[in-house]
Amino acid sequence: MSAPCSAVVIGVGPEQGLGAALAKHAAAQGLHVFIAGRSEDKLQQVAETITRQGGQVTAVVADATLEQDVERLFAAIRQQAYPLDIAVYNVDSNCPAPILETDSEMFTRLWQQNCFGGFLFGKHALSIMHQQRQGTLIFTGATASLRAKPPFTAFAAAKAGLRALAQGMAREFGPQGVHVVHTIIDGVINGDRARTQFADYVAAKGDDGLLQLDAIVQTYWALHQQHPSAWTQELDLRPYKEPF
Repeated sequence: MSAPCSAVVIGVGPEQGLGAALAKHAAAQGLHVFIAGRSEDKLQQVAETITRQGGQVTAVVADATLEQDVERLFAAIRQQAYPLDIAVYNVDSNCPAPILETDSEMFTRLWQQNCFGGFLFGKHALSIMHQQRQGTLIFTGATASLRAKPPFTAFAAAKAGLRALAQGMAREFGPQGVHVVHTIIDGVINGDRARTQFADYVAAKGDDGLLQLDAIVQTYWALHQQHPSAWTQELDLRPYKEPF
C-alpha cells in the first residue's frame, strides 16, 4: 500500500482559527497533516482533535522566522517520505502604531513574521514540489497586502512583500507544475483570535460581517483542486457586507 500524500500548515494556533481549520480539513481528505506553530499546547489540542476524528497528524513546534525551525519541520516531512500535496503559510502578526511610534525592532519583527518566514517556508516547500512537478503552495495575505492604512503601515509593508514573493514564486514554479496562490483575506475572520483581541468590533460586525472558517477552507481546497489550465494566482475573500 502506497504512503498517503501530505499537507503542511504553519501558523496553527487555536482550534477556532484558520490554521487549525485548514489542517483538520486536509486530514479529513486523507492527507497526513504536518502542523507547525510556536505554541506546543495549541498544537497538541489540534493534533488530538485530528487523531480523534480518524486523521493522521504530526505536530512540530516551530517559529517560521527561524531558519533552523523551518528546516526541522521539512526534515520531518522528508523523513516520513510523504509526497507533499499542499503547503500553507498562515502566519500573521499585526501591531498597530503610527510611523513616528514604530521603532526598528517592531518593523523588523513584523517583516520577519509576515514576509521573511514566508520566504523560508516557501523555499523549502518548493524544493520538494518542483521535484514532484506538482503541489499547491498557498500564502495567506490581508487587505494590507494591497494598500497601507495607518496605523498599520509596517504591517502593510510586510504583507506587500509577501504578495510580491508569492507572485515571483508563481511565475518561476508554475511552469514546473507547482500552483502558487496568494489569498487576500479582506475582513475579519470569525475565530478565537478576533473574539479575544477585539471582541467589541466582532460583536458590532455580527456573523454576517465576518469571514467564516469553513467557508475560507472550502475556497482554499477549491484552489488546490483547480485544473492547471485555469489556475488562480491571487484571490480575495470578504464577507458580502464588507465595503471595499
